[in-house]
Amino acid sequence: MSSPDISVVVPTYNRSTLLERALRSLFSQAADELSFEIIVVDNNSSDATPETVESLKTSSPVRLRSVREPRQGNAYARNTGIDHAAAPIVAFLDDDVVADENWVRTIKAALDRDRQLSFVGGRILPLWEQVPPSWLTPAHWAPLALLDYGKDRKVIAGAAPPGLLTANIGVRREVFDEIGRFSPALQRVKGGIGSMEDHEFLLRMCRRGKSGMYVPDLITRAAVDPERMTKSYHRRWHRGHGRFYAIMHDPEWERSSFQLAGVPGHLYKETARHAVMWCSRVLTGNTDAAFESECQLRFFYGFFSERRKRSGGN
Repeated sequence: MSSPDISVVVPTYNRSTLLERALRSLFSQAADELSFEIIVVDNNSSDATPETVESLKTSSPVRLRSVREPRQGNAYARNTGIDHAAAPIVAFLDDDVVADENWVRTIKAALDRDRQLSFVGGRILPLWEQVPPSWLTPAHWAPLALLDYGKDRKVIAGAAPPGLLTANIGVRREVFDEIGRFSPALQRVKGGIGSMEDHEFLLRMCRRGKSGMYVPDLITRAAVDPERMTKSYHRRWHRGHGRFYAIMHDPEWERSSFQLAGVPGHLYKETARHAVMWCSRVLTGNTDAAFESECQLRFFYGFFSERRKRSGGN
């Protein structure tokens, strides 16, 4: 059997119904002459995930495989998918996401068009289960794993590149051999949220001289759980995101004229600015904008708490 053009890795954990929808979107790809395989990485599911994948094998137009990763976490699951990938391009799709019908073809075409590109990513648009509240604007899309930089292509490169998400990205297989895999230290496990393993991997690629492209026609759509449309979830996410930023200890981001209690000076300055904005917005009754500032304060709290914990509370 010849090697496929693309290996699509789909990590999953206890989402058998959503997983089936994701896989069926891959079955419907307008791939033309392209060949691709699907690798489902079952990350310790206790629901009907194994049976769902097995039942779908008979209707899959491409090779569909399932492998099990007992170590809990997205980084472990994605890395296992990479280990089993047979193609020169590895693409990632989340189990709660559906791919547009041209998704596979767009990844291949973008990387074929420019051999200097090491990766491509695209838009992740919402599939709302209910009407979002007024405060849930695109400024609050990060906790929902949504992304939209607009309709123009954007180069992803340099020391501080714009982010992409692993719910919609394709990477040349050789990149993983050169710079390594996703970092389990930055993945979320159990109830933790706000993880950074995909962003850290992107930073590592770009700082090793790799470049990529945001391709607006590369589109997936993510189901938005109603629980993620609550302010309590977003508060938890930003606090967790601050914690993971503290763990990542990115030297470029933390470069500052001074540090206090292990926290870079620029973060104190930004937090003070957001605190003033929060007060002003609350006093003027602009509660939606005030919540945006509050989220930044939650980020600082998570960052500061993690640094204090790691220093022994001193």
